[in-house]
Amino acid sequence: MLSGNSPEARYVRNSISNVPRMINDVMDAPKDISITEQEKKKVKISVVLPVFNEAENVPLVASGIIEVLDKLNEAYEIIFVDDGSKDNSFEVLKGICSKYKVVRTIRFKKNCGETAALDAGFKAARGDWVVAMDADLQTDPNDIPKMLEKTKEYDVVWGYRDKRNDPWIKLISSKVANFVRNKLTNENIRDVGCPLRVIKKECLDKLKLFTGLHRFMPTLCKMEGYRVVELEIKHSPRRYGKSKYNIWNRVFRSFVDLLAVRWMLKRRLGYEVVESTMVDNEVLPR
Repeated sequence: MLSGNSPEARYVRNSISNVPRMINDVMDAPKDISITEQEKKKVKISVVLPVFNEAENVPLVASGIIEVLDKLNEAYEIIFVDDGSKDNSFEVLKGICSKYKVVRTIRFKKNCGETAALDAGFKAARGDWVVAMDADLQTDPNDIPKMLEKTKEYDVVWGYRDKRNDPWIKLISSKVANFVRNKLTNENIRDVGCPLRVIKKECLDKLKLFTGLHRFMPTLCKMEGYRVVELEIKHSPRRYGKSKYNIWNRVFRSFVDLLAVRWMLKRRLGYEVVESTMVDNEVLPR
């Protein structure tokens, strides 16, 4: 038994008397509700952006995406994939990551191309839906909500730029490329090179991408049985930096990829099971 005036008894009395104050301190402590709630929720939306020498653009595109997605009341993440940039893009991205908890960054040892950067981002994505877009500020994050709205009916929502703000040589090469792709793959996609698209993560998990095949993703998704729809988006002139594409990699190199996709379309397995005696999770006797 503790003595009434012993040090131990005084310590116990002081501790008990301090409990109400401690509770009030906890209740009055400032809380970062947005981050807490974001961490509690399962990530619903992942935004993946390949980056190659876009140091001036990435802060603006990051803040623009965050401003739009914060209004959706859905847990989200933004994944920048630095594809071996030669400028200070990665240093800028690290600063963005320290400022925003929702931003993550992947860095390649060397430049591997857009397909590789997208593939790495897709594999790292935790959301049910993946938004892929460029980091050059030519596509508008404000188009993302209307594209996500379409996911109630479709598995892939592919943007198309009806009014493009690009140099004439880029416009002509894209029109030629789209025409040839559609002709040889029996497709009707108006703007297969559009950088803004929303794709169900389940679909991406089934795709095996090779260099250049990001240009044929609507066709590849259809081959897996997923529903694809196009939606018009806004397009703006490039503010900073230079385009990474030219006639060689936009038309001639992609023609070789087109032949590969045409081969896959012709050689894909088209069987349909009408009846089976197999039972799910059944262990057959030896």
